[in-house]
Amino acid sequence: MPMPDALLPASISGLTFEVGNRRLVDDAHLELRPGAITMIMGPNGAGKSLLLRLLHGLIEPSAGNIEWGMRARGDDIRQRQAMVFQRPVMLRRSVAANIDFALKLRGKTDTEARDRILSTVGLQDRAKQPARLLSGGEQQRLSLARALATEPDVLFLDEPTAHLDPASTAAIEDVVREAHRAGTKIVFVSHDIGQARRLADEVIFMHGGRIFEQTPAPQFFEKPKSPEAMHFLAGELVL
Repeated sequence: MPMPDALLPASISGLTFEVGNRRLVDDAHLELRPGAITMIMGPNGAGKSLLLRLLHGLIEPSAGNIEWGMRARGDDIRQRQAMVFQRPVMLRRSVAANIDFALKLRGKTDTEARDRILSTVGLQDRAKQPARLLSGGEQQRLSLARALATEPDVLFLDEPTAHLDPASTAAIEDVVREAHRAGTKIVFVSHDIGQARRLADEVIFMHGGRIFEQTPAPQFFEKPKSPEAMHFLAGELVL
């Protein structure tokens, strides 16, 4: 597993994403330090998921730079990232084969590693079952396990518990904590304030495509810097 001190910080400057004349992400500046669970929060339409996709390189920015550090061994950090989406994407094969596919990306064919990963997310007894027959919560746990099988330095999570019941949400959060303890940098989009309180070390608050603050989690929840964040935490409509 990655070591938390092997990954240099990411520096993001002037990051902008435009569609037509609309700026959906507007001149974002931030630092992503290793070790912390970074939670990106904000109301619907704030640009949270777009920011995550820009950071992961799924879409090209209209302007700005993202400078990722390198691991000590010198390989490209963009090859050491994984992402889990709000709605799980399953390969048309068994649960075990979904994990095998991810392991092969790292040049591994290790059944013990596969079984260990499935055990971590509580799916070892579903190994031979078609992945698409799993429940929604089980599919999301498999998505998370498949991402972690690639041993990412950085794991991007885009509201992975948005459609799950409390028990499935708790199971996902437990896996995220374990990945974090093992040294994986977590960048997690959520609109769930309770979840952010449970998991976050720091909060990036977005509204209208702009980043209003990047703050240690205790400070954000006790004394946010912007009126927009205050309204958001109070459950009020942020206009």
